[in-house]
Amino acid sequence: MSELFGHTRARVAARHALITPNNHVASTLPGFTDATAVVLISPVMGARFAQTLITFNKGGAANVAASDVETFGYFMSGGGTLGVGTHRQRCEAGGFFFAPAGQAWTLTAPKSGTQLTLFQKKFQPLAGAPAPRVIISEVAKVKGTPFLGDPAANLQMLLPDEPGYDLAVNIFAYQPGGHLPFVESHIMEHGLLMLEGAGVYRLEDEWYPVQAGDVIWMGSYCPQWFVAMGKTPARYLYYKDVNRSAL
Repeated sequence: MSELFGHTRARVAARHALITPNNHVASTLPGFTDATAVVLISPVMGARFAQTLITFNKGGAANVAASDVETFGYFMSGGGTLGVGTHRQRCEAGGFFFAPAGQAWTLTAPKSGTQLTLFQKKFQPLAGAPAPRVIISEVAKVKGTPFLGDPAANLQMLLPDEPGYDLAVNIFAYQPGGHLPFVESHIMEHGLLMLEGAGVYRLEDEWYPVQAGDVIWMGSYCPQWFVAMGKTPARYLYYKDVNRSAL
C-alpha cells in the first residue's frame, strides 16, 4: 500500500544503496535469451563491479562470450546445465560457479523460473600469480567457520583465498541476535544479497531494516554493521574486491 503514495525502503546514496524487490525493473542484456535481467549494482552508481539478477523463462539460455570480464554466478532457484570453457556440469539451487576472464560460459536448458545472481568485474592480473581457475560447486560442500570465533556468525568462503583472485564471494549466516563484532570501514566495496531471514544494516549514519531479496551496495570506506533480527537465522551472499594494491 505504501508504494501507492511514493514510499519505498530503497535508498541510493553516494557510498551505499539499498534496492528491494519492489524496486526491480527488468530489461534484456546481450548473451541471454528468453530471460530478463535486473541490473542492481553497476558503475553508473559509483561501483567498480556489477551485480545482476537473471530470471530465465521456458526455453531460456545464456551464451556469454569470452572477454576481460570475470563472472561469479549463484543459483538462487531452479537449475540448468552450466558450461565454462571445457567444463560442463548440472547446477541446482545453491550451486555456484566462477568463470575467469577470457573464458566463455553458457547455461542451457534452465528450469523455467531459474534465478541466477551474477557478480562481474574486469579482471586485474597480478604479476607472478597463477591465473584464477574455473570453479563449479555448491554451497553445501563448503565448510563454514565461526567468524572471529563467534559461533553465532558463520562464514563460508566460496572462492579460494589465493593471490590470483581479485575478488572474493562469501556467505555469512547469523543466528538470531548474531551480529558483526564492530563497525567496519575499509577499502573493499561490497555487493550483497539477503538470502533469508531479516535484520538491520547500518550503512554510514543510517540504519536499514533488511530482509530476504534485498540487495545492498557498500562503497569503499562506507561504515557498515549488521545484526540478525527475528526468530529465524539470517544469511547473505556478498562480494568484495581483494588482493590488489590500492595504488
